[in-house]
Amino acid sequence: MTPVSLRRELGLAGAVLLGLGSILGTGVFVSLGIAAGIAGGGVVPALVLAAGLASCNALSSARLAAAYPVSGGTYEYGHALLNPSLGFAAGWLFLCAKIASAATAAIGVVGYACRLVGVEPGGWLGPLAAAVALGTTLLVLGGLRRSSAANAAIVGVTLLALGAFAVAGLVLRPGGAGATSRGIAALHPDAAGAFFHATALMFVAYTGYARIATLGEEVRAPARTIPRAIVLTLIVSAALYVLVALAALGAVDGTVLAAAAASGAVPLEAAAAALGLPGLTELVALGAVTAMLGVLLNLLLGLSRVALAMGRRGDLPPRLARVSGRGSPSIAVVAVGTIVALVAAFGAVELTWSFSALTVLIYYGITNAAALRLPGARDGRWVPWAGLGGCAFLILFLPPGVWLLGGALIGVGFAWRRLAQRLWRGSAAAAGPDPSSAPRRIEG
Repeated sequence: MTPVSLRRELGLAGAVLLGLGSILGTGVFVSLGIAAGIAGGGVVPALVLAAGLASCNALSSARLAAAYPVSGGTYEYGHALLNPSLGFAAGWLFLCAKIASAATAAIGVVGYACRLVGVEPGGWLGPLAAAVALGTTLLVLGGLRRSSAANAAIVGVTLLALGAFAVAGLVLRPGGAGATSRGIAALHPDAAGAFFHATALMFVAYTGYARIATLGEEVRAPARTIPRAIVLTLIVSAALYVLVALAALGAVDGTVLAAAAASGAVPLEAAAAALGLPGLTELVALGAVTAMLGVLLNLLLGLSRVALAMGRRGDLPPRLARVSGRGSPSIAVVAVGTIVALVAAFGAVELTWSFSALTVLIYYGITNAAALRLPGARDGRWVPWAGLGGCAFLILFLPPGVWLLGGALIGVGFAWRRLAQRLWRGSAAAAGPDPSSAPRRIEG
C-alpha cells in the first residue's frame, strides 16, 4: 500500500545545509549588487536590519514548524491557526513566485556556466535551462536522502567560493585593512526610502530557511531539530553576507556592483577581478553556478511539498498528494519540475526582485500572525509582533506597480480556488491525512 506520509530522513546537519543551499544563491551573488545601487554603502546596514527582521520570522517559523511538523510550511500554519483563505494565499503566492524563481535559477546555471567556459549560449539558453531543470527534477525524484547528499556537495563549493572571496577582500588584498576601513566609513544610506527599499530586497536573501519548515514532515525529531536548524542557518548566512558585502565594497564602488547586476553578470565577479588575485574570479564564477544549482534543487523540494499539502486539502488536484513507495511526492515533483522547465525554456521569466520581496513579506506576515495564535505564545509575543510589523512596514517602500501585480495574482488564485473546491471537494480527503491533526498524531 502506498504510504501517505513522507519519511523522516533529515537530521540537523542536513537541514542546515538545505537551508544554506536555499539562501546562498541569487541574494549574495546578484541582489547584493542591486541593493548597493539603491542604497550605496547603506547596503551593509540594510543587510543587518534585514537579518534582524529575518530573525523574528525565523523564530516564529521555528515554533510553528516544531508544533506542526508537516509539509507545506505557512500554507498549513495559516489553515490551522488563522483561516483557510490566509493559508491559501500563502501557498498560492509561494508557488507562483518560486516557480518563476526556480526557472530564473535554471537560466542562471546555464548563463553563468557559459560565461565561466567562455561560450555564448545564444538561442540555446532556454532549452539548456529546461534540461537543467528536468535533470534536477530527476535528482529530486530519487528521494530526500539523495537530494540532501547532492545539496551538501553543491553548498560546499559555494561556501568555498564565498569564503575565499571574503578572505581575499578583507585579509589578503594589499592595503586590505585600509580599504575595509574606507568601506566601513562609507556605510551610510543615501536616503531613508532607498535604505528601506534595499532592506526589503535583502530581506528576500535570507528567506531560504523557510525550506526547512516546508520539509517539516521529513525531519527527524522535528520539535528539536527544526528550531536549531533554522537559527543556525540564519546565523551562518547573515555573518557570511556581511563579510562578503564588506569585501565587495572595499574592492569596488556600489555603482560598479549595480552595473554588473544590470548587465546580467555576477557583481561579485567584478569585485573579484578588482582584487586581482589569480584564480579568484573563476572560483567566484564557479560558486555562482553551484549557488544557482543549489537554489533550483531546494526550490523544487519546497515547491513539491507545498503542492503536496495543497493537494491534500483540495486546493490543487488531490493526485499531487500521492506519496510513492520511496516516501517521495513523485507526482508533485514531476508536475512542478515540468512547469519550471517550460517557463525556463520559453524565457518567460521577468519576475523582478521587488515582486519577490512583496510575496515573501506577505508570506512571512501570515507566518507571524499564525505564530501569535500558538498555544503558549504569550511569553514571546513580541517576536511575532516585531516580525509582522516589520513585514508590513517594508512593504510600504516597494514600488506601487508591484502591489498591483501582487493583488492581481492573489485575485487569480482565489478564482482558481473556488473552481478547485467544486471539482475536488469530495476527493481531497482520500489523498492523504488531515494535516491539522498532524501535531497530535506525529509528536505523540
